[in-house]
Amino acid sequence: MTGLSVRVQSPAITTDAPDARCGLHLFVDGCHEPGSGQGGWGFVVFRDAVEIASGFGGVEDTANNSMELLALLKAATWINGKAAGERATIWSDSVYAVKGCNSRRHIWKNNGWKKSSPNRNARRRTIENAELWKAVDLQLSQNALVTVTWCKGHSGIPGNERADALADKGRLSIRAV
Repeated sequence: MTGLSVRVQSPAITTDAPDARCGLHLFVDGCHEPGSGQGGWGFVVFRDAVEIASGFGGVEDTANNSMELLALLKAATWINGKAAGERATIWSDSVYAVKGCNSRRHIWKNNGWKKSSPNRNARRRTIENAELWKAVDLQLSQNALVTVTWCKGHSGIPGNERADALADKGRLSIRAV
């Protein structure tokens, strides 16, 4: 990845926090503009329905799945830096990221970050986004109380909508650089 631009905002109180959610909840999202190859990632943190932190950034020459993973990585890194050892839920609208974290990550790690091959004699290929997956694994492995959960995107969930807007802001921020 080249052209990484990052901005972490200071905490703020917002009225669009998720309803009836106690505890620590982080919403993540990534975006990608196919024509330009520019992408963005964003995350927002709520504690007891109050927004306490957010971050976003942009990347040149990337893909959507990479941005979804980078958003998740930034959120997990935030948890380990600011809320180490706490129970937290990371919400993502990316099936790729959620399934990768919850069912495939451990298999890939045991296989040396390579895909399983149905034929024992066939050469196993390195998984897509292997470096990002390794970094995500490192962060998630530091806190067994972190859960990665799917949420439906573009369906009016305030945290997801906020993360989506931050990801787009991150994508647009690299144009200004």
